[in-house]
Amino acid sequence: MQRVKSVTGMARWIAALAVLVALALSGEAAAHASLTGAEPRDGAVIAAAPQVLRLDFSEPVSPLVLRMLRPDGDAVDLGDFVVRDRSVEIEAPADLQQGTHILTWRVVSSDGHPVGGSVVFSIGAPSAAPPVAEPVDWTMRTGVWLAKIGLYVGLFVGAGGAFAIAWFLPASRSGARPGLAAVGIGLVAAAVSPGLQGLDALGAPIGRFTEPVIWEAGLATSYGLTVKIVLGALAAAGIAIFCRNAALSRIVATLALAAGAYALTVSGHASAAEPQWLTRPAVALHAAAIALWVGALVPLGLALKTNAADATLGLKRFSTVIPFAVAGLIAAGIGLAIIQVETPMALIGTAYGRLLLAKLGCLAVLFALAIVNRWRLTRPALAGDGRALVRSIAAETLVVLAVLAIAAGWRFTPPPRALAIAAAQPASVHIHTLEAMADLSVTPGRAGPVSVSAMIMTGDFAPLDAKEVAFVFANPEAGIEPFRRQAAKPGDGTWRADDVILPLAGRWTVRLDILVTDFDIVRLSTEIEIRP
Repeated sequence: MQRVKSVTGMARWIAALAVLVALALSGEAAAHASLTGAEPRDGAVIAAAPQVLRLDFSEPVSPLVLRMLRPDGDAVDLGDFVVRDRSVEIEAPADLQQGTHILTWRVVSSDGHPVGGSVVFSIGAPSAAPPVAEPVDWTMRTGVWLAKIGLYVGLFVGAGGAFAIAWFLPASRSGARPGLAAVGIGLVAAAVSPGLQGLDALGAPIGRFTEPVIWEAGLATSYGLTVKIVLGALAAAGIAIFCRNAALSRIVATLALAAGAYALTVSGHASAAEPQWLTRPAVALHAAAIALWVGALVPLGLALKTNAADATLGLKRFSTVIPFAVAGLIAAGIGLAIIQVETPMALIGTAYGRLLLAKLGCLAVLFALAIVNRWRLTRPALAGDGRALVRSIAAETLVVLAVLAIAAGWRFTPPPRALAIAAAQPASVHIHTLEAMADLSVTPGRAGPVSVSAMIMTGDFAPLDAKEVAFVFANPEAGIEPFRRQAAKPGDGTWRADDVILPLAGRWTVRLDILVTDFDIVRLSTEIEIRP
């Protein structure tokens, strides 16, 4: 009775942990591609309507929605655009009016995760009442999270269970019904996932779930390919469970497990991480090891509980294989964590890191239970008394469900690796006057030590052979008076200063003092946004 109470208490604790983790996601970005610059820049007030709008991102993206909200609240879809590496150049509407405009955008990155945002700029002067962007649809996001959990249940409990039944318990086929139930959950989750992905990709409300354009958008992402492979893997798992031919069942179950592991490598954070030759195989190994371990829990537990004829033999087979699976799980997990997190401080300072810590806490409990199972409870179970091991396996299963819920939360958290890439991107701005023009870049575009470079030309795009160039920075709102840094010409056609420190994030004013002759100086001024 005491053990039953402890398992029930553990279930409540894990459920609370999963809920807290899910709530913690509400303040995070939706994906790991991030906007690094825009032209016109966010918050800019420009004299005349632009002909071209530009969005710069931290990695290559594919536009899903590009829309302009006019000062009167009318929306105009922007369909004429060109993708150039990490930039999206958009043809601006010809009839832009005076006042505040909002360029809303939604793109999908190579890992299949959509991200959206807005750039606000004004022509002439700001409007009295700029339009407001729509709030995040948390109903849809909750659906995405639950579908992700269902997909994991199908792959790890369903396909993993089919593998365990075929290889460890082929005679009794213990766990067949729960395995089929898990496969069914996975099939339902996979079936609705493209629609939910499409809603997320297009930023559409849940009411548009049945529209064909929503499903087309979801299937067009890399996550759509994952869903297709998962459907095949789950179908194979179901066939393996039903199949009574032992040899054929093992072949089909192995294919199902391999396909499920591969499915997780074609989308997600690791699919976009470098080096690909390491990250994708590591994800596949990690997933396969989880499926082998998790999938065996329910079949073995039921076999021991019902005293199945092959329960002891199945436990021996599992005990022989599981150390190798755990070794692969740990090795792949450590490698992926190092690549994604990069620095220990990111474990605390980012939502991704905090979720990883929560997952590691659950894994510590899981490994503790596994050690107890192997060194204290397996021997009595092999001798015919498997009651304690069955209870411990039930506790393991509950912990596994919490781990899956936490892992599904990574869908909404950019990894520190991606945040570092975004932070390292330069902040750029274009300055154009009748006398001269300049393309100015601050690298990295965040507070701290930076390098400042500028390509300068005449107002009609001809080369400008300046004698000297200096950068003058100031931040009046923070009380930082102008300070000057002399630029050098390194020989690549730019002017550069490497000894610049911008101590605070925020909007800085920057001026270029260009000495054209001994008596003529051209000054170009603008503002530039520096990230934290």
